[in-house]
Amino acid sequence: MPENRSEVAAHPSLRETLGFWWKLGWISFGGTAAHLAIMHSELVEKRRWIDSDHFFHALSHCMLLPGPEAQQLAIYIGWKLHGKLGGFLAGTLFVLPSTAILLGLSLFYVRYGTVWWVTFLFRVLKPTVVALVLRALFQIGRGALRSRLQWFAAIASFLALSLLHIPLPLIMGMIVAMGVLLGLLQRLRGIDRSASEEKTVGLASGATLWPTMRIVGGCAAIGSLPLLLLGVLGRDFPFWMRLCAFFTQTAFVTIGGSYTVIPYVAQVAVMKFSWLSHAQMLDGFALAETTPGPLIIVVGFVGFMAGLHHFHGSTLMETIALLVTIFYTFLPCFLFVFIGGPWIAKSGESQLIRSVLKVITAAVVAAILQLTVFLVRGVLFPDGSRSPNLWAAVWIISAFLLIHLNDQRISHKPDRLSRTAPRHSG
Repeated sequence: MPENRSEVAAHPSLRETLGFWWKLGWISFGGTAAHLAIMHSELVEKRRWIDSDHFFHALSHCMLLPGPEAQQLAIYIGWKLHGKLGGFLAGTLFVLPSTAILLGLSLFYVRYGTVWWVTFLFRVLKPTVVALVLRALFQIGRGALRSRLQWFAAIASFLALSLLHIPLPLIMGMIVAMGVLLGLLQRLRGIDRSASEEKTVGLASGATLWPTMRIVGGCAAIGSLPLLLLGVLGRDFPFWMRLCAFFTQTAFVTIGGSYTVIPYVAQVAVMKFSWLSHAQMLDGFALAETTPGPLIIVVGFVGFMAGLHHFHGSTLMETIALLVTIFYTFLPCFLFVFIGGPWIAKSGESQLIRSVLKVITAAVVAAILQLTVFLVRGVLFPDGSRSPNLWAAVWIISAFLLIHLNDQRISHKPDRLSRTAPRHSG
């Protein structure tokens, strides 16, 4: 961090911080913007554990990392206050309540999902979820697609996802390669960072090599422990390997927040692995919207349903599958924050990195558009019906208009947080 940052006015004890992160995990409804608003109000304005400039400086770094940036910001602040132990506990407590709630809702869903009033509740929730995703699509698309190249990248990515069924990680890889190529071309034209910036980044990379290796080794050891236990005590180890490997991989392609990774998870879990049906994926998305914490917690429901179907209704296996899924989805977030923040701080001015980020945002828009199509198809044409559900269409439009009017009302009261908060949900 720059040396001219003001000092934190209050340094809380570890016990105080744990109390706050535990409380935040239970009250953080409403997506990323709401999470950041609560954290800024509590940590900056009321408790003064971190100053405002430092808060937004850290947030800008977390937005460049894969994964839910609100949770990563919590990890970073916890680390800043009490080292790696503080960061680990902050990130864990941020998602622990939503994990418990989602587990309870998932158990309730498989036991009583066919009861009429539960079915009616989901009929109301799912169109509302579609309206929320439509709002995210318009907000992110408006801010991300500013050039012809970005429009081209977004359209090409959407067609590759929807028509060619190319996996999202492969598309992200091609997008990164395109951005690197553009950055190199701009460097040849003399439009890139100065030699002093190159030297600064090079020195920073060398100085952090050994700490990075230790962090990676520690995360690898922690990540191998559940697999070891499942291999010794569990049944059907290939299933657990596939589940753990898939959701670990998923954590590395969540640049852009939860709306980026959910269509990828849905595509693979529904179409390739058959862990759950299209309708069940929609229900899981609706359940995740009703829980606190990051929206990406929906992956826990996917793991739950995978355990349900693979082990023929075993409650123990369902629960273990949910916990394992969430563990392997969120573990890389700690890795990214602990080793990624300092490097991003030194390289954020690189033209090469800016070029990559510009086209990555286009791929994010494409992924959200695919998610929108996935949800709309499931809500308007349930169970493969050829005629649209007009009631659901009216409800989607009404919910979208209400959300839009509420956004307009809030926009008349701008503050620094609303201007600085990310344009995507996590």
